[in-house]
Amino acid sequence: MAALIPVARSSDLEAMAQRESSEKQNSPLIQGLAAHTRKRWEVMRDHYRDSIETRLTKCIRARNMEYEPAKLAEIKEQGGSEIFMGIVSTKCRTATAWLRDTLLGNGADKPWSLSATPLPEVPPDVAMGMQNIMQQNLMRYYADGGEPPDPTELKELASGMKDTAMRAMKHEAEKRVDRMETKMEDQMIEGGFTKALFEFTNDIATFPYAILKGPIPRKRKTMQYMEGGLGVVDVLRDEWERVDPFKFYWAPWGDDVQSMPVIELHHLTREDVEDMIGVEGYDEAAVRSILSDFGSGAFGWLDHDISDIEAVTGIDYDEAHSDVIAAIQLWDSVPGDMLLEWGMDEAEIEDPQKSYPCEVWMVGNVIIRAVLNYDPLGRKPYYVTSFEKVPGRLDGNGVADLTMDAQNMCNASARALANNMGISSGPQVGVNISRLPAGEDITQMYPWKIWQFRQSDFADATPPISFFQPNSNAQELLGVFSKFMDLADEVSGIPRYMTGQHVPGAGRTSSGLSMLMSNAGKSIKQVISNIDFDVIRPMLERQYQRNLRYSDDPDLIGDVQILARGAMSLVVKEAEAVRKTEFLRLVLESPVAQQIVGLPGTAELLRDMAGNLNTNVDRLVPSREDVQKQQMMQQQMMQEQQALEQAANLQEDGSEKGGRQSNTMSARPNGQ
Repeated sequence: MAALIPVARSSDLEAMAQRESSEKQNSPLIQGLAAHTRKRWEVMRDHYRDSIETRLTKCIRARNMEYEPAKLAEIKEQGGSEIFMGIVSTKCRTATAWLRDTLLGNGADKPWSLSATPLPEVPPDVAMGMQNIMQQNLMRYYADGGEPPDPTELKELASGMKDTAMRAMKHEAEKRVDRMETKMEDQMIEGGFTKALFEFTNDIATFPYAILKGPIPRKRKTMQYMEGGLGVVDVLRDEWERVDPFKFYWAPWGDDVQSMPVIELHHLTREDVEDMIGVEGYDEAAVRSILSDFGSGAFGWLDHDISDIEAVTGIDYDEAHSDVIAAIQLWDSVPGDMLLEWGMDEAEIEDPQKSYPCEVWMVGNVIIRAVLNYDPLGRKPYYVTSFEKVPGRLDGNGVADLTMDAQNMCNASARALANNMGISSGPQVGVNISRLPAGEDITQMYPWKIWQFRQSDFADATPPISFFQPNSNAQELLGVFSKFMDLADEVSGIPRYMTGQHVPGAGRTSSGLSMLMSNAGKSIKQVISNIDFDVIRPMLERQYQRNLRYSDDPDLIGDVQILARGAMSLVVKEAEAVRKTEFLRLVLESPVAQQIVGLPGTAELLRDMAGNLNTNVDRLVPSREDVQKQQMMQQQMMQEQQALEQAANLQEDGSEKGGRQSNTMSARPNGQ
């Protein structure tokens, strides 16, 4: 009987992993890597607390229509109304809706596009082919005994060949751009880009900054059809996500996310940690040691750092009483000797004394992951911008920052108005209780009540009960409130009529309201321009380069430039639609233009315009190739028809000629 093979229990594996991890983590260089990571965290955390945290908490409370705790305690101590007018909340919602309508629309359009460069570079093989053709033409001239062309003719010949090659390359580049754009659109749909951008717009309206992250290569389980039916497979795909501003930290010495270290704070469930086992780049022994101590509070050194997040969000991150642990993800340059000691391949670390852009994960004092930045240029997968950018700072101003003072003044005037209206809503009563009988209830006042008064010991002529009316300051307070409401419109660039409110003056007419809406759109265009240049364009460039680097499809390679259409879509799309319509009308109404453009060109115009209808273009308008095939078939049919007609005419002519000869012969006399 064969001996039984002992199988280690899960607890034994975790205990062994904990011993291995402890030995590795206690090595000098690993301790140095952990110390480096923790030092970065402490610097960024202090910077966050000093200049960022208070602003974030004020913004989210204003968005949620909540007073600061100290201010609320002061109001309660003084008594009176605790009304909150919600100016910030309204402006943030309006800005968010405005941005989403512009960037996402009805979901049919995307806020970006690809286009070929106006002057694509001539490939070396094409240039060599043109040179060979020129040499062959010259040899043909000499072989035929003719005179070689003069320099002017050679120049014209070379120029014509170059123009032909450029047109062909531009056409080919446009086809490759279309393929790449289709592929990237599919990647971003599957990777959650639309959802991430949707959430991103809420952050940029609320906070001093907003962060979009991606592309992030992740392995996901999905259903695919295989032999025998559907099956579950692991698929590697690029994903995008919004990053919580409360969990993003950066060094205080930079204003660009790509030029300084950054940290993202994560809260991991046990399932998140278990999914790290067997994944390239993670230290399995360290991961298993984390699992062995999960939920014990052993990794709680971040607890005191996230108490403010708990207070604002209401989420309990206490690791001793919850199912999550805190982890930090550092993107920074790390010395090569630390990475080699970690176990990185020597082929990746050419110089141990040199620093390399890396991604480091740390839980407590345990490093669970340390890998080189997967981007060949060392770029971090974070894109940060603001509603209003501030030069020299990564954080700018959000709608809440811009309207906070107006919000406070509106709240103060509204509280004073509510208190004053409550006091002045009825008369105040003064009672001389010395002249009332004992036991008289002065709180009971009703019509036709009989009061009994005692004679005063002194010659007091004042009535025992007197009434007076407090003054109402409603008009003055309403004027103050209205003034700061107007100020909120000015500083935010988001006027009230964007939410459908009545507009006096020029807004009473349709043309006047259109003018006001056009002017208001200028402010939001600047915001969208920030998103274009800081987020969408660099993110698309990175994704495009990733496709060129890892894709095995040669048809995707081309000379391409990225166009982020967010800001331009407000004006450019409308202007393009008008120009296309006018040009199509010119082509259809002018016979000369129809001859110049031809059926393939007309079909191309129709396909381009039908593409904006959110319908199947192929069912409506044939492609250029199909139109050309139809033209060739029609020409062939016309040629065949002409040949048949010519044959019929020849036969008819022959018959007529034969008939005439027969008639002539029958008309002659016999014998003649």
